[in-house]
Amino acid sequence: MKKQKYCLQILFFITLFIVLYTLNYYGFLPKKSYTAEKFHIETITSDIDYNKNGIDDYTDILNGAKKEAKRKPTYRSRYYEGGYPKDNEGVCTDVIWRALKEAGYSLKDLVTEDIENNPEAYPHIEKPDSNIDFRRVTNLKIYLKRNTKILTNDINRIETWQPGDIVVFGNSHIGIISDRRNKKGIPYLIHNAGQPLLEEDTLERWNHRMKITGHYRFLLKK
Repeated sequence: MKKQKYCLQILFFITLFIVLYTLNYYGFLPKKSYTAEKFHIETITSDIDYNKNGIDDYTDILNGAKKEAKRKPTYRSRYYEGGYPKDNEGVCTDVIWRALKEAGYSLKDLVTEDIENNPEAYPHIEKPDSNIDFRRVTNLKIYLKRNTKILTNDINRIETWQPGDIVVFGNSHIGIISDRRNKKGIPYLIHNAGQPLLEEDTLERWNHRMKITGHYRFLLKK
């Protein structure tokens, strides 16, 4: 009887640990976040207000990403005629074009134009398709590297990671840097991988999982 009770206690604590670990992993347990000021980091704003709404581009991009995180679209990877998925559907790349749309940019048009004018930069594309090309991480990585400001991939250089920056992991995942930071000053990530919370303290985890292969600031080269 005592042995059975002891086994039940062990099972209980194991189950409790698994539940707490899962809740913490997905960000459901209370966790304090910090601002850049806590680490004496100046938040960079853009000199450009492309859509002339009185808000600089980087802040607009951040706000657009946060709106996507709040909307929590269902993760669904599929082809859409016209290119754009329904508002309640999306994948990681949809976070990017929706964030840029908040600043007045059409990522679909920008990527399509770059592919048409520079096909040699996209050798993997046999036949361009404007309905899907802007929603593929490989294409976005090439476009961003060619057309925006390239920054360090070192997450420990916390001052170089700014709200609205775009980060690519491997060749298959992408997200937007948040204005929230963890206790080490490493920023949160706004992304969609089908997880419950789209804004989360997971930049380190994804860097360990896939490695950051690109860090960009949306300052278009002229």
